[in-house]
Amino acid sequence: MRGPGVGLGFSGERGLSGQGADTDTDAAELLPFLVPGARADLQAAAAQHVLALTGSGSGRMLLAGQTELLRALVELAVAPAPAPSRDASRALVNLAADPGLHRQLLAADPELPGRLLRCVLDPQWPWAEEAAAVLANLSREPAPCAALVEKLMAAEPERLGLERLVNALCVPSYNAAAPLHYLGPLLSNLSQQAEVRGPTAAASYPVHRLLGHHKWLLGPQVDILPFLLLPLAGPEEFSEEEMDRLPVDLQYLSPDKQREPDADIRKMLIEAIMLLTATAPGRKQVRDQGAYLILRELYSWEPEPDVRIACEKLIQVLIGDEPEAGMENLLEVQVPEDVERQLQQFDQQEQQELRGPGAS
Repeated sequence: MRGPGVGLGFSGERGLSGQGADTDTDAAELLPFLVPGARADLQAAAAQHVLALTGSGSGRMLLAGQTELLRALVELAVAPAPAPSRDASRALVNLAADPGLHRQLLAADPELPGRLLRCVLDPQWPWAEEAAAVLANLSREPAPCAALVEKLMAAEPERLGLERLVNALCVPSYNAAAPLHYLGPLLSNLSQQAEVRGPTAAASYPVHRLLGHHKWLLGPQVDILPFLLLPLAGPEEFSEEEMDRLPVDLQYLSPDKQREPDADIRKMLIEAIMLLTATAPGRKQVRDQGAYLILRELYSWEPEPDVRIACEKLIQVLIGDEPEAGMENLLEVQVPEDVERQLQQFDQQEQQELRGPGAS
Protein backbone atom coordinates (compact mmCIF):
# COMPACT_ATOMS: atom_id res chain seq x y z
CA MET A 1 0.00 0.00 0.00
CA ARG A 2 1.35 3.39 -0.90
CA GLY A 3 1.81 5.88 1.91
CA PRO A 4 0.34 9.39 2.10
CA GLY A 5 3.40 11.13 0.71
CA VAL A 6 4.45 14.66 1.40
CA GLY A 7 4.33 17.57 -1.01
CA LEU A 8 5.91 20.48 0.77
CA GLY A 9 6.07 23.67 -1.27
CA PHE A 10 8.95 25.96 -0.48
CA SER A 11 9.59 29.25 -2.23
CA GLY A 12 12.86 31.09 -2.68
CA GLU A 13 14.15 34.63 -2.72
CA ARG A 14 14.86 36.59 -5.87
CA GLY A 15 17.47 34.98 -8.11
CA LEU A 16 20.89 36.11 -9.29
CA SER A 17 19.48 38.55 -11.80
CA GLY A 18 16.70 39.79 -9.50
CA GLN A 19 14.01 37.90 -11.41
CA GLY A 20 11.56 35.32 -10.03
CA ALA A 21 11.05 31.62 -10.64
CA ASP A 22 9.64 32.21 -14.16
CA THR A 23 13.01 33.32 -15.51
CA ASP A 24 14.33 31.57 -18.63
CA THR A 25 17.92 31.66 -17.36
CA ASP A 26 19.83 28.59 -18.47
CA ALA A 27 20.11 26.45 -15.34
CA ALA A 28 23.55 25.28 -16.40
CA GLU A 29 24.88 28.81 -15.87
CA LEU A 30 24.20 28.43 -12.16
CA LEU A 31 26.51 25.44 -11.73
CA PRO A 32 29.79 27.36 -11.18
CA PHE A 33 28.15 29.24 -8.30
CA LEU A 34 26.91 26.08 -6.54
CA VAL A 35 30.03 23.94 -6.42
CA PRO A 36 32.27 23.78 -3.32
CA GLY A 37 34.74 26.64 -3.21
CA ALA A 38 32.40 29.17 -4.82
CA ARG A 39 32.17 32.58 -3.18
CA ALA A 40 29.78 32.30 -0.23
CA ASP A 41 27.46 35.17 -1.17
CA LEU A 42 27.14 33.99 -4.78
CA GLN A 43 26.62 30.42 -3.63
CA ALA A 44 23.79 31.51 -1.33
CA ALA A 45 22.18 33.58 -4.11
CA ALA A 46 22.44 30.68 -6.56
CA ALA A 47 20.82 28.30 -4.05
CA GLN A 48 17.96 30.77 -3.55
CA HIS A 49 17.53 31.01 -7.31
CA VAL A 50 17.38 27.23 -7.70
CA LEU A 51 14.85 27.04 -4.86
CA ALA A 52 12.69 29.59 -6.66
CA LEU A 53 12.90 27.55 -9.87
CA THR A 54 11.70 24.41 -8.07
CA GLY A 55 8.48 26.20 -7.13
CA SER A 56 7.07 25.76 -10.64
CA GLY A 57 6.67 22.79 -12.94
CA SER A 58 8.56 24.49 -15.75
CA GLY A 59 11.41 25.30 -13.40
CA ARG A 60 11.61 21.71 -12.17
CA MET A 61 11.69 20.43 -15.73
CA LEU A 62 14.48 22.89 -16.51
CA LEU A 63 16.53 21.49 -13.65
CA ALA A 64 15.67 17.84 -14.37
CA GLY A 65 18.10 17.65 -17.28
CA GLN A 66 21.01 19.18 -15.34
CA THR A 67 22.65 16.16 -13.72
CA GLU A 68 25.74 18.05 -12.55
CA LEU A 69 23.60 20.79 -11.04
CA LEU A 70 21.44 18.26 -9.19
CA ARG A 71 24.58 16.61 -7.86
CA ALA A 72 25.90 20.00 -6.69
CA LEU A 73 22.53 20.69 -5.03
CA VAL A 74 22.80 17.45 -3.06
CA GLU A 75 26.34 18.35 -1.99
CA LEU A 76 25.09 21.69 -0.67
CA ALA A 77 22.11 20.09 1.10
CA VAL A 78 24.38 17.89 3.23
CA ALA A 79 27.19 20.43 3.67
CA PRO A 80 27.72 22.14 7.05
CA ALA A 81 27.53 25.90 7.58
CA PRO A 82 28.23 28.34 6.07
CA ALA A 83 26.90 26.48 3.01
CA PRO A 84 23.27 27.38 2.12
CA SER A 85 22.08 23.92 3.19
CA ARG A 86 18.53 24.97 4.06
CA ASP A 87 17.69 26.39 0.64
CA ALA A 88 19.37 23.44 -1.10
CA SER A 89 17.41 20.99 1.09
CA ARG A 90 14.11 22.76 0.41
CA ALA A 91 14.84 22.71 -3.31
CA LEU A 92 15.30 18.94 -3.05
CA VAL A 93 11.96 18.68 -1.22
CA ASN A 94 10.22 20.42 -4.11
CA LEU A 95 12.02 18.32 -6.71
CA ALA A 96 11.25 15.07 -4.88
CA ALA A 97 7.57 16.05 -4.63
CA ASP A 98 7.42 15.54 -8.42
CA PRO A 99 7.37 11.74 -9.07
CA GLY A 100 8.62 12.34 -12.59
CA LEU A 101 11.95 13.56 -11.24
CA HIS A 102 12.75 10.70 -8.85
CA ARG A 103 14.80 8.82 -11.44
CA GLN A 104 16.88 11.91 -12.26
CA LEU A 105 17.56 12.65 -8.59
CA LEU A 106 18.75 9.11 -7.88
CA ALA A 107 20.77 9.03 -11.09
CA ALA A 108 22.51 12.28 -10.13
CA ASP A 109 23.51 10.78 -6.77
CA PRO A 110 22.71 7.09 -6.13
CA GLU A 111 23.84 7.61 -2.53
CA LEU A 112 21.21 10.30 -1.94
CA PRO A 113 18.99 8.16 0.39
CA GLY A 114 21.90 7.21 2.64
CA ARG A 115 23.26 10.75 2.78
CA LEU A 116 19.86 12.14 3.72
CA LEU A 117 19.39 9.42 6.35
CA ARG A 118 22.59 10.54 8.03
CA CYS A 119 21.19 14.08 8.19
CA VAL A 120 17.82 12.91 9.52
CA LEU A 121 19.41 10.83 12.27
CA ASP A 122 21.99 13.42 13.29
CA PRO A 123 20.51 15.02 16.45
CA GLN A 124 22.50 18.18 15.74
CA TRP A 125 21.56 18.64 12.06
CA PRO A 126 19.43 21.82 11.79
CA TRP A 127 17.70 20.84 8.54
CA ALA A 128 16.78 17.27 9.48
CA GLU A 129 13.08 18.01 8.92
CA GLU A 130 13.76 18.98 5.30
CA ALA A 131 15.88 15.85 4.80
CA ALA A 132 13.04 13.70 6.18
CA ALA A 133 10.57 15.43 3.85
CA VAL A 134 12.78 14.65 0.82
CA LEU A 135 12.86 10.98 1.82
CA ALA A 136 9.10 10.96 2.43
CA ASN A 137 8.52 12.37 -1.05
CA LEU A 138 10.95 9.95 -2.69
CA SER A 139 9.44 6.93 -0.94
CA ARG A 140 5.94 7.48 -2.34
CA GLU A 141 6.76 5.66 -5.59
CA PRO A 142 7.61 1.92 -5.57
CA ALA A 143 10.99 2.06 -7.34
CA PRO A 144 12.70 4.77 -5.25
CA CYS A 145 11.02 3.37 -2.13
CA ALA A 146 12.62 0.00 -2.87
CA ALA A 147 16.00 1.71 -3.30
CA LEU A 148 15.56 3.46 0.04
CA VAL A 149 14.57 0.25 1.83
CA GLU A 150 17.61 -1.50 0.35
CA LYS A 151 19.80 1.29 1.71
CA LEU A 152 18.14 1.02 5.13
CA MET A 153 18.52 -2.75 5.29
CA ALA A 154 22.19 -2.53 4.29
CA ALA A 155 22.97 0.34 6.64
CA GLU A 156 23.00 -1.49 9.98
CA PRO A 157 26.84 -1.43 10.25
CA GLU A 158 26.52 2.36 10.12
CA ARG A 159 23.51 2.34 12.47
CA LEU A 160 21.32 4.02 9.90
CA GLY A 161 18.68 1.31 9.71
CA LEU A 162 14.97 1.15 10.43
CA GLU A 163 15.42 0.73 14.16
CA ARG A 164 17.10 4.11 14.54
CA LEU A 165 14.48 5.68 12.27
CA VAL A 166 11.66 4.45 14.51
CA ASN A 167 13.54 5.44 17.66
CA ALA A 168 14.01 8.97 16.32
CA LEU A 169 10.26 9.20 15.76
CA CYS A 170 9.42 7.95 19.24
CA VAL A 171 11.98 9.95 21.25
CA PRO A 172 10.68 13.42 22.21
CA SER A 173 12.98 16.24 21.15
CA TYR A 174 15.34 13.82 19.41
CA ASN A 175 16.56 16.89 17.53
CA ALA A 176 15.99 20.16 19.37
CA ALA A 177 16.28 22.16 16.13
CA ALA A 178 14.04 19.97 13.95
CA PRO A 179 10.65 18.39 14.90
CA LEU A 180 10.94 15.41 12.47
CA HIS A 181 7.19 15.32 11.79
CA TYR A 182 7.78 13.74 8.39
CA LEU A 183 9.27 10.56 9.78
CA GLY A 184 5.67 9.35 10.22
CA PRO A 185 4.74 9.63 6.51
CA LEU A 186 8.17 8.22 5.62
CA LEU A 187 7.63 5.08 7.70
CA SER A 188 4.12 4.76 6.32
CA ASN A 189 5.51 4.89 2.77
CA LEU A 190 8.22 2.36 3.59
CA SER A 191 5.59 -0.13 4.76
CA GLN A 192 4.60 -0.73 1.11
CA GLN A 193 7.76 -2.87 0.88
CA ALA A 194 7.48 -6.49 2.00
CA GLU A 195 10.91 -6.36 3.65
CA VAL A 196 9.62 -3.74 6.07
CA ARG A 197 6.27 -5.23 7.00
CA GLY A 198 7.04 -8.93 6.57
CA PRO A 199 7.78 -11.53 9.27
CA THR A 200 11.57 -11.22 8.88
CA ALA A 201 11.39 -7.53 9.69
CA ALA A 202 9.50 -8.15 12.91
CA ALA A 203 12.36 -10.08 14.44
CA SER A 204 14.94 -7.33 13.96
CA TYR A 205 13.07 -4.05 13.74
CA PRO A 206 10.27 -2.33 15.67
CA VAL A 207 8.54 -1.11 12.49
CA HIS A 208 6.33 -4.19 12.20
CA ARG A 209 5.18 -3.76 15.78
CA LEU A 210 4.81 -0.01 15.27
CA LEU A 211 2.42 -0.63 12.37
CA GLY A 212 0.25 -3.24 14.04
CA HIS A 213 0.58 -3.87 17.76
CA HIS A 214 -1.74 -1.33 19.34
CA LYS A 215 -1.57 -2.83 22.83
CA TRP A 216 2.23 -2.49 22.78
CA LEU A 217 2.04 1.07 21.40
CA LEU A 218 -0.50 2.23 23.98
CA GLY A 219 1.07 0.33 26.88
CA PRO A 220 3.77 1.55 29.28
CA GLN A 221 6.63 0.29 27.09
CA VAL A 222 5.94 2.89 24.39
CA ASP A 223 3.04 4.99 25.76
CA ILE A 224 2.55 6.66 22.39
CA LEU A 225 -0.80 8.38 23.01
CA PRO A 226 0.52 11.40 24.98
CA PHE A 227 2.99 12.07 22.15
CA LEU A 228 0.13 12.06 19.62
CA LEU A 229 -2.16 14.20 21.77
CA LEU A 230 0.33 16.82 22.95
CA PRO A 231 0.62 18.62 19.57
CA LEU A 232 -3.20 18.75 19.45
CA ALA A 233 -3.52 20.27 22.92
CA GLY A 234 -3.94 23.99 23.55
CA PRO A 235 -3.79 26.20 26.62
CA GLU A 236 -7.28 25.31 27.86
CA GLU A 237 -7.90 24.84 31.56
CA PHE A 238 -9.66 21.72 32.83
CA SER A 239 -11.37 20.97 36.11
CA GLU A 240 -9.44 19.00 38.70
CA GLU A 241 -11.54 15.93 37.96
CA GLU A 242 -10.85 16.20 34.22
CA MET A 243 -7.17 16.91 34.82
CA ASP A 244 -6.81 13.67 36.76
CA ARG A 245 -8.02 11.73 33.72
CA LEU A 246 -5.22 13.07 31.52
CA PRO A 247 -1.70 11.60 31.26
CA VAL A 248 0.84 13.50 33.35
CA ASP A 249 2.46 14.98 30.22
CA LEU A 250 -0.86 16.65 29.32
CA GLN A 251 -1.69 18.08 32.73
CA TYR A 252 -1.28 21.76 33.64
CA LEU A 253 0.10 22.86 30.29
CA SER A 254 1.52 26.34 29.97
CA PRO A 255 -0.96 29.18 29.24
CA ASP A 256 1.03 29.94 26.08
CA LYS A 257 0.85 26.33 24.80
CA GLN A 258 0.34 26.37 21.03
CA ARG A 259 -1.20 23.65 18.92
CA GLU A 260 0.63 22.19 15.95
CA PRO A 261 0.36 24.91 13.28
CA ASP A 262 0.33 22.57 10.25
CA ALA A 263 -3.23 21.41 9.50
CA ASP A 264 -2.00 18.36 7.55
CA ILE A 265 0.01 17.19 10.56
CA ARG A 266 -2.95 17.75 12.90
CA LYS A 267 -5.06 15.58 10.62
CA MET A 268 -2.38 12.86 10.47
CA LEU A 269 -2.21 12.80 14.27
CA ILE A 270 -5.98 12.43 14.52
CA GLU A 271 -5.96 9.63 11.94
CA ALA A 272 -3.16 7.86 13.81
CA ILE A 273 -5.25 7.92 17.01
CA MET A 274 -8.24 6.69 15.02
CA LEU A 275 -6.24 3.63 13.97
CA LEU A 276 -5.38 2.97 17.61
CA THR A 277 -9.13 2.82 18.37
CA ALA A 278 -9.73 0.01 15.85
CA THR A 279 -9.89 -2.63 18.60
CA ALA A 280 -11.96 -2.68 21.78
CA PRO A 281 -8.90 -2.69 24.11
CA GLY A 282 -7.43 0.18 22.10
CA ARG A 283 -10.62 2.23 22.41
CA LYS A 284 -10.67 1.62 26.15
CA GLN A 285 -7.07 2.73 26.60
CA VAL A 286 -7.58 5.86 24.49
CA ARG A 287 -10.74 6.72 26.45
CA ASP A 288 -9.08 6.04 29.80
CA GLN A 289 -6.25 8.46 28.99
CA GLY A 290 -8.63 11.36 28.50
CA ALA A 291 -8.22 11.73 24.75
CA TYR A 292 -11.80 12.97 24.44
CA LEU A 293 -11.01 16.07 26.51
CA ILE A 294 -8.18 17.14 24.20
CA LEU A 295 -10.22 16.35 21.08
CA ARG A 296 -13.26 18.23 22.41
CA GLU A 297 -11.24 21.42 22.81
CA LEU A 298 -9.49 20.88 19.49
CA TYR A 299 -12.85 20.54 17.72
CA SER A 300 -14.03 23.86 19.17
CA TRP A 301 -10.81 25.58 18.06
CA GLU A 302 -10.07 23.88 14.73
CA PRO A 303 -10.33 26.31 11.77
CA GLU A 304 -9.83 23.73 8.96
CA PRO A 305 -13.06 21.95 7.88
CA ASP A 306 -11.41 18.67 6.84
CA VAL A 307 -9.52 18.44 10.14
CA ARG A 308 -12.77 19.18 12.02
CA ILE A 309 -14.45 16.31 10.17
CA ALA A 310 -11.63 13.91 11.09
CA CYS A 311 -11.80 15.09 14.70
CA GLU A 312 -15.57 14.66 14.81
CA LYS A 313 -15.33 11.08 13.49
CA LEU A 314 -12.80 10.18 16.17
CA ILE A 315 -14.94 11.75 18.89
CA GLN A 316 -17.92 9.71 17.71
CA VAL A 317 -15.88 6.53 18.01
CA LEU A 318 -14.87 7.43 21.57
CA ILE A 319 -18.30 8.46 22.84
CA GLY A 320 -20.40 6.04 20.78
CA ASP A 321 -21.71 2.64 21.81
CA GLU A 322 -19.42 -0.36 21.45
CA PRO A 323 -20.02 -2.56 18.36
CA GLU A 324 -21.94 -5.79 18.82
CA ALA A 325 -20.15 -9.06 19.51
CA GLY A 326 -17.99 -10.24 16.64
CA MET A 327 -17.48 -6.75 15.24
CA GLU A 328 -15.19 -5.30 17.89
CA ASN A 329 -12.21 -4.98 15.52
CA LEU A 330 -13.19 -2.17 13.16
CA LEU A 331 -10.37 -3.00 10.74
CA GLU A 332 -11.69 -6.53 10.21
CA VAL A 333 -15.39 -5.73 9.81
CA GLN A 334 -16.75 -6.74 6.39
CA VAL A 335 -18.88 -3.83 5.18
CA PRO A 336 -21.79 -4.79 2.89
CA GLU A 337 -21.51 -3.36 -0.62
CA ASP A 338 -24.65 -1.19 -0.33
CA VAL A 339 -23.41 0.28 2.97
CA GLU A 340 -19.98 0.89 1.47
CA ARG A 341 -21.59 2.77 -1.43
CA GLN A 342 -23.53 4.91 1.03
CA LEU A 343 -20.37 5.69 2.99
CA GLN A 344 -18.58 6.67 -0.21
CA GLN A 345 -21.48 9.00 -1.07
CA PHE A 346 -21.26 10.59 2.37
CA ASP A 347 -17.51 11.11 1.92
CA GLN A 348 -18.11 12.70 -1.50
CA GLN A 349 -20.71 15.02 0.02
CA GLU A 350 -18.28 16.03 2.76
CA GLN A 351 -15.57 16.76 0.20
CA GLN A 352 -18.06 18.80 -1.85
CA GLU A 353 -18.95 20.84 1.23
CA LEU A 354 -15.26 21.45 1.88
CA ARG A 355 -14.76 22.74 -1.67
CA GLY A 356 -17.68 25.11 -1.27
CA PRO A 357 -20.75 25.94 -3.39
CA GLY A 358 -20.35 25.87 -7.14
CA ALA A 359 -17.31 23.56 -7.08
CA SER A 360 -17.30 20.59 -9.41
